[in-house]
Amino acid sequence: MTDRAPPEPRPGVDVRRHAPATLRNREPILDVLRAVLPKQGRVLEVASGSGEHAVHFARALPGLDWQPSDPDRDACASIAAWREAEPCPNLHAPFELDAASPADWPVAKAEALVCINMVHISPWEATLGLFAGAQRVLEEGAPVVLYGPYRRGDRVLEPSNAAFDLDLKRRDPRWGLREVEAVRAEALARGFVLEREVEMPANNLCLVFRKQLKPDPA
Repeated sequence: MTDRAPPEPRPGVDVRRHAPATLRNREPILDVLRAVLPKQGRVLEVASGSGEHAVHFARALPGLDWQPSDPDRDACASIAAWREAEPCPNLHAPFELDAASPADWPVAKAEALVCINMVHISPWEATLGLFAGAQRVLEEGAPVVLYGPYRRGDRVLEPSNAAFDLDLKRRDPRWGLREVEAVRAEALARGFVLEREVEMPANNLCLVFRKQLKPDPA
């Protein structure tokens, strides 16, 4: 658990980051979230990045308490600045969270977890940590929603995704597009089943996992 206070926007300095893809993908992602998230409760967003998604989703889903997070302090500052610029009562201040770290997360319980564009731009340990953390903080039946580009063993990788994968690996050999089956297997090992696989624009996917219900005792 972190003891660092959420970053506060600096007066006179706009530290908001802008991710151009956000404007293109936020509505298709929102359609999936509306279909799979609970109507009320806390949603933990892991790797919130610029914070633009958090603002948009919190405003569109007023019944949910949206908790953004990111391992990067500058990203948290951007999220805090977006939150100040576009106030939304159900959007909470961000906190630092590194999914790859074995440390306990700064939240004990959530009703859902959302993670956008992290799995391919992080070491595999971050995905392992994501499901380990989700196992700790989510109740049975709660969803985990992942968004991004993936490899699928039964399909040839799209040219745009193949080029993206090469670029990611040039930037960091630990990065790259993951096999859906590898992510599914890790999720299952932590008690999550792949409920649906949603085709998204620009050769992306939404993977929706659900924490398994324990069988009733005989």
